[in-house]
Amino acid sequence: MSKDQSYIKSVVVRLSTDKPVRKTSYQVKGVLMKEFSDNPIIPFINGSYRNNYLYPRVQVKILNEQIYLIGIKEGVEPIESIAEKLDIMNFGNITFKVEDVVTEVSDDGLGSTDKTIQYKFLTPWIALNQINLKRYKALTDKDRLILLRRLLSQNIAFVGKEVGLALEERIFVDLNLESLQANLMDEGKMGCFNGEFRTNFILPNFIGLGNGITKGYGVLFSQFNSADFSSEETELTNSQSDNQEAVGELPEGWEDEAIDPNDIPRSKRLKNTEKEQEANDPNFNTAKYHSKTH
Repeated sequence: MSKDQSYIKSVVVRLSTDKPVRKTSYQVKGVLMKEFSDNPIIPFINGSYRNNYLYPRVQVKILNEQIYLIGIKEGVEPIESIAEKLDIMNFGNITFKVEDVVTEVSDDGLGSTDKTIQYKFLTPWIALNQINLKRYKALTDKDRLILLRRLLSQNIAFVGKEVGLALEERIFVDLNLESLQANLMDEGKMGCFNGEFRTNFILPNFIGLGNGITKGYGVLFSQFNSADFSSEETELTNSQSDNQEAVGELPEGWEDEAIDPNDIPRSKRLKNTEKEQEANDPNFNTAKYHSKTH
């Protein structure tokens, strides 16, 4: 399969523990900050780099009651430096023994392709914010799907550009959602969806798209690059359409439905100064926030 991509390194680490992990990603990050305060991973999870990297280079997920650490580009080495040191996770009211650490490293898991790749959202994709949610409610189902395809294409383009890819090919997305009725979140201020999608863009497994990435939303998975995780993730993806192949052909006339990768909204954090951002946007990655009970 021919590709037009730079070599962007990524890593996924899965921690198998002696008990099911029923904690939040924020609580896991809180344990890491407490136990490994001098480790290079800390600035990536405590908010220090939130203005350096608009797309999180280190992401923590709880999937199937297991802990996943995902690193992209600058986040790879910090995760590798801490992975083998994790033998105990002490949350105060409960302690987990890490019985196994499975690591998958990829050197080319990001970029455009001349095929379509099938992905499934393992956690809800928060596509709509307070502004476009109001607009979405007034649309017909046909226009809703057009808007959502555009938003997801922009999410993908944002990731590629933010890690330094020179994107030239238009980005195509075909959505297969469980429902076009948005599931409301955050007191009705955001809308999320469950389902699958196809795109002509290769993405690392377990990264997040859309809003709420640091909270574990928008996590994706594809059998295309399942590698060492294929057996464990079968349960996570057991609702994936049986008739959907991991890799397919682009439909005729796909360019007409695809977006220009440069046609994405500018991040608010690029519009504001760092001082203004700190004043107007609470930092939920601080140690103070992690110390709270969720």
